[in-house]
Amino acid sequence: MGVVEKFGGIKPVSWLLNWSRKYSLWYFQFGLACCAIEVMAVSSPRYDFMRFGIVPLPASPRQADLMVVAGTVTDKMAPAVKRLYEQMPEPKYIISMGSCANTGGPYWDSYSVLKGVDQVMPVDVYVPGCPPRPEALLEGIVLLQQQITNEDPREVWSKVDERPA
Repeated sequence: MGVVEKFGGIKPVSWLLNWSRKYSLWYFQFGLACCAIEVMAVSSPRYDFMRFGIVPLPASPRQADLMVVAGTVTDKMAPAVKRLYEQMPEPKYIISMGSCANTGGPYWDSYSVLKGVDQVMPVDVYVPGCPPRPEALLEGIVLLQQQITNEDPREVWSKVDERPA
């Protein structure tokens, strides 16, 4: 039994762990429609994504902490999105960006459109808009970083230990 499990989360250590995790997120973009262009705009020097500690475009989802789902998710695409989500290591976070990813957008009544990516996987932050501006995505990232700051490291790493081998 470790010190953290025995005595509870030590505040300075918990703060340091959460601070380091929130400023070192590797994001994986899953762009499906016009919102993907807005995600690419955030990586430009004008908006400077990396000042928030976000490292863009890892080689695979197995190296990513954050997945940004941007655009219309169809029923046929949903298993691929879920498979990529399952390949990400714990702790993992999801941002649903745009009206289409949040609720189906203008295509909500179509037979082939998923009514929100949260039906397939848990979403941490929703970014509204059609398409949302790059500033909205940056605000969503700041909200996610605030969530990470307030997490209990024991709960985060207990989820990792419970995964089947």
